Amino acid sequence: MRRRTHTALATAALTTLAATALAAPAQAAPRHQGSTFYVDCARATPGDGTPGHPWTALADANAHTFGPGDRLLFHRGSTCTGTLTPQGAGSAEAPVTISDYGSRTAPRAVLDGAGAHDVILLANTEHYRVANLELTNAAAPGTERNAIRLRLTDYGTAHGFQLDHLYIHDVRGGDFKTLTGSSAIHIAVEGRTAPSNYDGLNIHHNLIENVDREGIYFKSTYSKRDLVGNQQDPNAFPGAWTPSTNVRVSHNTLRSIGGDGMKLDTTAGARVDHNRVDGFQLRSPSANAGIWTFNTDDTTVEYNEVSGGGNTHDGMSFDADGASQRTVFQYNYSHDNKGGFLLVCPYSGARTVDTVARYNVSRNDGERLLQNCWGPILNTQVYNNTFYNKEVIPKNLVQDDNSNPAATVHEQHITNNIFVSEGTGGYGFTSPTPGLAFDHNAFYGIAMTRPNPGGITTDPLLRSDFRLGAGSPALAAGAVVENNGGKDYFGQPLKPGAPNLGAYAGRGIEQ
Repeated sequence: MRRRTHTALATAALTTLAATALAAPAQAAPRHQGSTFYVDCARATPGDGTPGHPWTALADANAHTFGPGDRLLFHRGSTCTGTLTPQGAGSAEAPVTISDYGSRTAPRAVLDGAGAHDVILLANTEHYRVANLELTNAAAPGTERNAIRLRLTDYGTAHGFQLDHLYIHDVRGGDFKTLTGSSAIHIAVEGRTAPSNYDGLNIHHNLIENVDREGIYFKSTYSKRDLVGNQQDPNAFPGAWTPSTNVRVSHNTLRSIGGDGMKLDTTAGARVDHNRVDGFQLRSPSANAGIWTFNTDDTTVEYNEVSGGGNTHDGMSFDADGASQRTVFQYNYSHDNKGGFLLVCPYSGARTVDTVARYNVSRNDGERLLQNCWGPILNTQVYNNTFYNKEVIPKNLVQDDNSNPAATVHEQHITNNIFVSEGTGGYGFTSPTPGLAFDHNAFYGIAMTRPNPGGITTDPLLRSDFRLGAGSPALAAGAVVENNGGKDYFGQPLKPGAPNLGAYAGRGIEQ
């Protein structure tokens, strides 16, 4: 069991995720009256989908075309085997709902893929809510498979999806990071003739555990733009970049994930917040991260807790990967990840632009705190974070993989952070580029080997809750940063003038 130190904010925002992921609210009546169809796979006698004579197999539901306001409900305590592929679509006012019925004291309704490619496949449709079910797919491990897959193929824009209060577990796929699998929740856009995307996708309050390889994964072939360079998928449509919009991934709990926790791809304006990722990069030999972006614009990643990155092949909490533009990581708690805290990773001609990491807390993250890949890293700002290490001492404060600094433009500013070590050794640099600049940071217990104008090396009096003690030399010792988000890690407003160093903006606290 890892020892954890939670701040008041982290405790309030994150400790109830597992409970809420399994406790769905009561079903609201649809605005527009549709029909309700019932499925009980424990029944022996086939029925017509009515309450007294429910359907008894997924094939019955797959043969029906659903419309606005319709509901497809599975009996609690029963298990259906195979793949659910509902036909038809809902509307903005009246989505199709797939959920459960029966006694709340009975076990969840289970859909078991039994080795099929997907447990639920929603293909070329829109306006669906899927909630309250238990999904598993463990048979024939190692093949490509998913629990729930959303798939668009030359569809245009699909609207209105909500995936919530699902319990997804034991999805035993292979090490496939592709358009088609393997994930607990897989969001795919395919095709080459009609630019397609999702508009309005809300994934929230789900519990996901024991999955190979991906937790929540996005991928699109309508992803081509200059920012991607040669990292572009060879199957990408040779036309306009068509991002999914109005995407939110929130209040999910992910445990024991073989590869990546969450990966956003080809989205604009997505928000990833209040999630708990506990154990990722556990069974995949490939590179993986806790929460990361690829080929995205304006992603906000905030109020998440990420821990348990299983090895150093990446294995850090957060990653702004190739073609990530204006990604903000803020108010997150990262701890006990073997790979470290943050990766900024363009390569093969891609660029990563305007990444911000601010007011986060990192505790006992290992190997390296920050890692840069060898492509152009433009205007990365890492400021007002608190890094504390005791049980785990990183080898490198910054690992830069660029073997020829003169050939690559890096602009990375590391400002107003607190770095505290209660161990010995570590915190070196590998191939630091000229564009890597430090100023106004606190280094305590760490031998800083690069210029750090305005910084301090005395004890910042960092408390166990990551606030600062009274008399701390880190109080009001920072450089002013414009457009700083307006509040600190604890939710306190930022005041005009010189800020504190680190993630806490308040007054010094008497010990």
